[in-house]
Amino acid sequence: MFVNLTDVFTNEGKQVTMQVESETEQISIGAETFPVRDGTPVNLTFTNIGKGKVRIVGDTEMTFAMRCDRCLKPVDQTLTLRFDREVFAPDMIESIPDGEQEFMDGFTLDVEDLLHNEIVINWPMKVLCKPDCKGICRQCGQDLNTGTCDCDTFVPDPRMAVIKDIFNGNKEV
Repeated sequence: MFVNLTDVFTNEGKQVTMQVESETEQISIGAETFPVRDGTPVNLTFTNIGKGKVRIVGDTEMTFAMRCDRCLKPVDQTLTLRFDREVFAPDMIESIPDGEQEFMDGFTLDVEDLLHNEIVINWPMKVLCKPDCKGICRQCGQDLNTGTCDCDTFVPDPRMAVIKDIFNGNKEV
């Protein structure tokens, strides 16, 4: 969705509040795609804070279908997005770094691009089905949350591998 901010940019002290529905159906992060299960409307407030400067304040919640990073069970993860950005009129763009306003095209704001940026910034580093998730067995794939397996989980100290080789090679030590 696009929002024309010409009126806000040209009137000092002008403030506009609106609510828009997000059109985002899925998000791609890395090599994975995560569908949006649910979301609230995006609340946006645009305020002229000086010549050629507009402050954008917004919030929304979006729920994504993900997988637990340890046991791979499906998990719904809700992201609460709250953002506060300043954008500049096209005649002031040379004074800001590249990439700061990729969601602006002249006086028009691309709400979906802004949301995409905020989702990526707020994306969780690790998603767990529960805080004490035990994951899966590295050898047989058993879900360790539902039960244990009989796999040998002993991991020898790699620093002792040389001594182990001596004992295995010469049985008479």
